[in-house]
Amino acid sequence: MRFGSDKLRSLREALAVRQEAPDPQAGGPGASLWQRFLTVPLRIITAVIQDFLQGQLTLRAMSLVYISLLSMVPLIAISFSVLKGFGVHNRIEPFLKEALKPLGAKGIEITNRIIEFVDRIEVGVLGFVGFLLLFYTVVSLLQKVERSFNYIWHVPTERSIAHKFRDYLSAVILGPVLVIGATGIIASLMSSTVMQSIAGFGPMGVLIEIAGRLTSFALVVGAMTFLYAFLPNTQVRLGPAALGGLVAGAMWALTGWGFASFIVGSAAYTVIYSVFATLVLFMIWLYLVWLIVLMGSAVSFYSQNPHYIGIKREAVQYGIKAMERVALIAVYHIVRSWYKGEAPWTAERLARETHVPMPALSQVIGALEKAGLIERGGDDQPTFLPACPPEDTPVKAVLDALRADAGTGHPAIGQGGSPDAVEELLSRMDCALSAEFERETLKSFALNGAAPEQMVKSAARELGGV
Repeated sequence: MRFGSDKLRSLREALAVRQEAPDPQAGGPGASLWQRFLTVPLRIITAVIQDFLQGQLTLRAMSLVYISLLSMVPLIAISFSVLKGFGVHNRIEPFLKEALKPLGAKGIEITNRIIEFVDRIEVGVLGFVGFLLLFYTVVSLLQKVERSFNYIWHVPTERSIAHKFRDYLSAVILGPVLVIGATGIIASLMSSTVMQSIAGFGPMGVLIEIAGRLTSFALVVGAMTFLYAFLPNTQVRLGPAALGGLVAGAMWALTGWGFASFIVGSAAYTVIYSVFATLVLFMIWLYLVWLIVLMGSAVSFYSQNPHYIGIKREAVQYGIKAMERVALIAVYHIVRSWYKGEAPWTAERLARETHVPMPALSQVIGALEKAGLIERGGDDQPTFLPACPPEDTPVKAVLDALRADAGTGHPAIGQGGSPDAVEELLSRMDCALSAEFERETLKSFALNGAAPEQMVKSAARELGGV
């Protein structure tokens, strides 16, 4: 596994160099359309495979299996109550059977058990506290999925409590209505007398069957696209979300076929696990489903942010020099846009246009906010504005904000006393820095000269190791 990982890392680094090169054969700006068409998907596939081999996607898929087992019955119970108001609650059972179709006869058994559990749930008997616990279990599942998506999208912050309540409630109520309602409409249409009559004419039956399968595939793609566009706590464009949904839908279909053909058909699991065989196969299928969902989200992320290919994860300890660059880049753009009357910057836009990893940018923004240099506005997508007059604020305040945010370090540092020579040298360094930027304010820094492209490239290279 280590050998394969090293090979893939070498391939990805080679592809990253090729994308940045101006050579037409490298897939850069001078490349032909077919060269870009081949190079970009190859880079994305390599990055997704590398993420898979690093193990985080598999670990998160396993944790989602656990929370899914706990929250599946409460989720279906709440969805059942909502769908009952629309008169389509009787479509839950066929929907579950279709979703568990790769499990064969065991899928039908699991569906019957789940429906049996749901029928036994009575909100009136549970009481208010029991209903809250039921709803909390469902929210925990959505929160776990959001955290996994945020990890893939390099987003270190979650939704606020108010936004979680609003968005999760919308997902629990609208999601089942749209998906199961659409499934019910399509099933009713396919089983109608008119369609049955048309299917009797020669090859029309085969065409209708193919159309039905394509429609089911389109529903899976649509559901995945909705998840990828809605759940990450960042702005996801429809195109990358749809691409991830398409890849996830294709993987779903292929995995379902393979699972039904090679795993469920084997009698070995029944012999080994006996009465637990159904539960084991169900957990394996859930694991594969969540792994497909997470890999599809990774495809969406890399298609929207190809510059992240090759950039290290947030476990990396960013250097002081690189973090100072990021802080200056952020302040430069925020103050410059404010003076020019342009649209304020969001964290997502800063990360996208400066190619700075979101974890490093979030840490810098938090330090600047804590120091009172910038403030955020807006609601769903916070924007950032100067919090103090830029014409009266020295550039050194940005560097001081990063130093203050770093803290004092371990309590043992300095307990033995610092030599006078050390304190004197540190004081001279601080005075020299103040004298150098004595007349340089945030206003003069942001309005003089062009945008610091070289600074941006240096920060991205130091932070990502590309």
